[in-house]
Amino acid sequence: MLASVVLITLSFRAGEDGTAWDIEAVGSTLLRPAAVAVERVAQPFRDAYAWADGLLTARSEADRLRTEVRELRQRAIQSEFALRENEYLRGLLEYIDGPRFPAGYDPVAAEVIGRPGSAFAQAVVVAAGSRDGVRVNDPVVNADGLVGLVVRVSPRTARVQLLTDPRAAVSALDLQTDAAGIVRHARGTRETLVLDRVRKRDLVRVGDEIVTAGWRVGALTSLYPKGIAIGVVTSVGQTDTDLYQQIQVDPYVDFGGLDAVLVLVPKGRQ
Repeated sequence: MLASVVLITLSFRAGEDGTAWDIEAVGSTLLRPAAVAVERVAQPFRDAYAWADGLLTARSEADRLRTEVRELRQRAIQSEFALRENEYLRGLLEYIDGPRFPAGYDPVAAEVIGRPGSAFAQAVVVAAGSRDGVRVNDPVVNADGLVGLVVRVSPRTARVQLLTDPRAAVSALDLQTDAAGIVRHARGTRETLVLDRVRKRDLVRVGDEIVTAGWRVGALTSLYPKGIAIGVVTSVGQTDTDLYQQIQVDPYVDFGGLDAVLVLVPKGRQ
């Protein structure tokens, strides 16, 4: 530091010509290798900072895009249903609609507060009950799709049977081809589903989306409204001896990571 002060003083006094400028030039030449070395040492740290900053930005952008994909998927499903339904209804004179999602329901948001029995039980307990209008057989969804069905209710809590429970089943459709079947738990797996009872002549392809079918027969309606996303077809097969196709479905919902759900309470229910 003292040498720097002396050089600066001499430089100002000597002007642009003189010994001070020669010393400064020599010092600059001698220090240049050190400056280059410092620059090379510092560069990886700057690159690491830029990489970390870019990674955080990418993760934030990925979360935003995942949310948009969920919303757009549900909108696309509803639009596809509306188009197919309108074409079909043009040929009908008397038509009574079944339960419709989400227009016919008041969603009740509820936190998942536990899993009865063990961590591997295919059910969850949510913090909403009869005081909130929840009843047995109310369908349950989240942002990704169908979660399950309410099977037990207390004033402040409710037990939800997950779609991966071996006793659970829901009538479903292939959104792209209208092939109908029943979604149920796949034996020998934890969270894989199958689309059962699909006739061999019906077309189902890998990548097709599976949604709830919804139906109405007189005064009877399905427990699940039509048009709720369930999952995507991952494999399709059949054998000569089987009566139906063998179709596996990968669910959209992460059943092991549930933290909040929506219980669908029908509007106008007494």
